[in-house]
Amino acid sequence: MSFNDHCILNNTNYKQKIMKKTATILFTFLIVLPVFFSACNKVTKNKKPNIILIMADDMGFSDMGATGGEIKTPNLDALATEGILYKQFYNGARCCPTRASLMTGLYPHQTGMGWMTIRNLGTDSYTGELNNNCVTIAEVLKKAGYNTYMSGKWHVVADENMNQNSNKDAWPVQRGFDHFFGTLRGDGSYYTPGALTSQNTIIEAPEDFYYTDAISDTAVSMIQENNKTDTPFFMYVSYTAPHWPLHALKEDFEPYIDKYKIGWDSLRAERFDRQKRLGIINEDWILSERNPDAPAWNSLSDERKEDMTRRMAIYAAQIEVMDRGIGRIIDELEKEGELDNTLIFFLQDNGGCAEFISDGSRDIELMGSAESFESYRLPWANASNTPFRMFKHWTHEGGIATPLIIHWPKGVVNPGRTSERPGQLMDIMTTCVEVAGVKYPSEYKGNEIHALEGESLVQSIKNESDERKSDLYWEHEANRAIRIGNWKLVLKASEVFPFDGKWELYNLANDRTEMNDLTDSYPEKVEEMKSKWEDWAKRVNVYPLDNRPWNERLRNPKAISNLYSAEKE
Repeated sequence: MSFNDHCILNNTNYKQKIMKKTATILFTFLIVLPVFFSACNKVTKNKKPNIILIMADDMGFSDMGATGGEIKTPNLDALATEGILYKQFYNGARCCPTRASLMTGLYPHQTGMGWMTIRNLGTDSYTGELNNNCVTIAEVLKKAGYNTYMSGKWHVVADENMNQNSNKDAWPVQRGFDHFFGTLRGDGSYYTPGALTSQNTIIEAPEDFYYTDAISDTAVSMIQENNKTDTPFFMYVSYTAPHWPLHALKEDFEPYIDKYKIGWDSLRAERFDRQKRLGIINEDWILSERNPDAPAWNSLSDERKEDMTRRMAIYAAQIEVMDRGIGRIIDELEKEGELDNTLIFFLQDNGGCAEFISDGSRDIELMGSAESFESYRLPWANASNTPFRMFKHWTHEGGIATPLIIHWPKGVVNPGRTSERPGQLMDIMTTCVEVAGVKYPSEYKGNEIHALEGESLVQSIKNESDERKSDLYWEHEANRAIRIGNWKLVLKASEVFPFDGKWELYNLANDRTEMNDLTDSYPEKVEEMKSKWEDWAKRVNVYPLDNRPWNERLRNPKAISNLYSAEKE
């Protein structure tokens, strides 16, 4: 049996379901992979550490147990308590920009992914897919002798190039991965995901398929196969869980239903208390107010409470199933004798998602099944992001804060600690480069490559230094932020050109929940930070800012460039 047949035969739900028909027919074209393994240059085993990068999708800051949540995440919690939990790490506020930064060590605008894959907005920073002036972690680590694998969501290739006969230059295999199994697009059914791909071929999901388990089990199979070589590996495990739609088996979500009958107001208060006890937040921080668009739980009808309770239960089950899969990955590493020498990162691509997604069905019994396509909605996202304000899309803490877990038994000094060191996505690539002992290129395949933007976490891992030297910057859909030390300046964009809004200033040392705006008290600090943000925005080609509604961008994607051109004239 080929590796690819083995992978798909293992892509079954964690408890049950032998496939009703084999996937061999779907995967016969994938027999090329064993050829790759036989051709690998052998190196001394464990000379360099393996690296596994795990990312969750649309998961809130407080969802896992280690950060105050009640959802069952024993494997993530163990990674945190046996490694390092970074409490002030940041993502890019949205899936595509985050994934571009994570993979390249650059700001998203430098990679062509300043917005989303759905449209080319007419400038180099907003083409909708990775450009040739960046390199991925996989491309860099291959130069250091690593085998490279990916299982899961890619979502940094333009939508127009997500079909079998399209330009594949930005597909995973073309961007450094020896083997890829997953999806090119950013959303879809967990039972029948669209653009499901193996290597360079789009395939159909077999019967009894559940995507989260498929991602986990394929990752396990990749570890098993790599063990046949004496070569270190880099693996990117990119889950879609718990991104909408709400898809989970009843046996997984029913145990959560009673738990969430307390509603989002009580859940936020309970998580906030646990966060204080765990030391995740400071005792003197104030819990942000319930979002004004979220009704009080006790104002809902019994019917509405039942509907909303089920939504959160399914969302929680999606996270628990992901955690189980991560447990299987850890178990396989331990079985193969690789766990001690494997550097594992875990983080989230943005804050909890408040998007209203619905198929229009009012049948609560269908929710969770393949016949339903729903989201868990803004009030629960508000709870997921406890104690912070705002959500995915925005650059307030609720949109960009992610816990970062680093687990590496052979590398982490003084494991079991937490870190206050601020960090950002680009730090991951910089850390991987140092750990792998490879030189980051200034040129690749004849193209000039942007210099790395991140700071290595190796000193922090060794417990030698926990300070950050550089400032942090964000822009997404004209929402803006800059963090210098403990000072953060943030702006929620208006919806009319030129998309300005009111800058807000916070001292995160004593107000990370962003409740006390200090702009009037420190006007000079505001002007200083605004100026630095502008300098950064010009350097990485943020402009033109664009906060038009999604449908307007689809209708006339390049209009914003024309608008800015007219302004200059």
